Amino acid sequence: MNRSSLPPPGPSRRRLLGSFAGLGALAAAGAAGCSAPSPGGSGRTQLRYWHLFGGGDGVNMAAMLDAFRQSHPDTYLEDATLEWGAPYYTKLGMAGAGGRAPEVAVLHMARLTGFAPGRLLNPFDLDLLAEFGVTPADFPENLWARGAVEGEQYAVPLDTHPIVLYYNTDVCERAGLLDGDGVIRPIEGREEFTAAIRAAGEVTGQPGLVIETLGADTVGPWRIFSTFYAQTGGTLLSDDGATITIDDAKMLDVLEYMRMLGDEGLIVPRVDYQGTVGVFSAGETGFFLNGEWEVSTFTNTGLPFSMARVPNVFGSGAAQADCHSFVLPNQDGRGGRANEAAHEFVAWMLKNSVDWAAGGHVPAYLPTLEEPDYLAMRPQSSYRSVIDDVALDPPAWFAGSASSMWLELGAVFSGVLTGSRSPQNALEEARSRLQDLLDTPSPFGEST
Repeated sequence: MNRSSLPPPGPSRRRLLGSFAGLGALAAAGAAGCSAPSPGGSGRTQLRYWHLFGGGDGVNMAAMLDAFRQSHPDTYLEDATLEWGAPYYTKLGMAGAGGRAPEVAVLHMARLTGFAPGRLLNPFDLDLLAEFGVTPADFPENLWARGAVEGEQYAVPLDTHPIVLYYNTDVCERAGLLDGDGVIRPIEGREEFTAAIRAAGEVTGQPGLVIETLGADTVGPWRIFSTFYAQTGGTLLSDDGATITIDDAKMLDVLEYMRMLGDEGLIVPRVDYQGTVGVFSAGETGFFLNGEWEVSTFTNTGLPFSMARVPNVFGSGAAQADCHSFVLPNQDGRGGRANEAAHEFVAWMLKNSVDWAAGGHVPAYLPTLEEPDYLAMRPQSSYRSVIDDVALDPPAWFAGSASSMWLELGAVFSGVLTGSRSPQNALEEARSRLQDLLDTPSPFGEST
């Protein structure tokens, strides 16, 4: 997910939920636009693949797809890049509802619950996947488990894309924060993290940390809160996603820390997503908390920087994350050679995911994490251990990347960072908005 190339901000909550509500009426129309492509050649198996990757991710994906085509001349692969966010998921849901979807597609793992597995998605044939050399043992147990629903595997993770700590190596060296190898020293606890931010700020004469604090449909404040709250061990919803389980004391502790960062001038006070990238690119701050997908942006600018896991600020090394995963959108009568080709494609992409890691994402296919080419990839491999501590959204239809929950809670926590909302008010408002989402029926219906 390369946010530097994302489309304009997504729709408001009302428009987003309204568009989902009309899904059933649009299903037939959507299916009509998903007819099979013209044959790619006599005897070749047609394989349609939908994804949402643009920017640097799109370039990396295109190169991988070209390599697949060269090594699989009997498969006619037709890929389509659709608009990131709500438009992508609306179209994918419509295609699955009509039963005439592509053979394989990308889905953010945390959105799986909302995609009614068994209705809009078909399960993987794990025996068939094993024939192509991929088994459940090749993935972190927690990520693999999130792709399963009632004993069937509906999503196979390609990567995880967590929040990480970017740091300007020149600034941090002058602040005395690096070790002899030029790597940031371990930071443990909020006191050490706060002290490191102050030290960086003393070098630059400006706030030591930049994070997204505002913007139309901002989600950065949600990501920061989710990371710190996960580190406390707190949860938002029960395991079945049906009940609010907020720990008021832990949530207030996190929100008060976020408010302190703004009140004491430790973060750039009012900046949207693109602004954060510009501020860090210009060398104005020592630290930047954001998803790892901006690695290509800063590499291309020549900025002296590196990356590390988010420090253990509240008790663990947890980091908010989602996972790009492969799914099999619902097709009436799925099977035959096209279904085999879909499984073969997924297995091949996983086995070649070292190329995908260049964009910053941590491969979910464990053998890739030990490949010499990946280990030599810096700074991308330096935070790979976070794969064991990623904090995915709770299993609810309204959670996951580009979701209603992100927009709702991002707006609430934005006020904490900018000073327009108190931590106590933010807690109460977050609880209220979560309840509203729980009370809203899933537009995609339930799993079968």
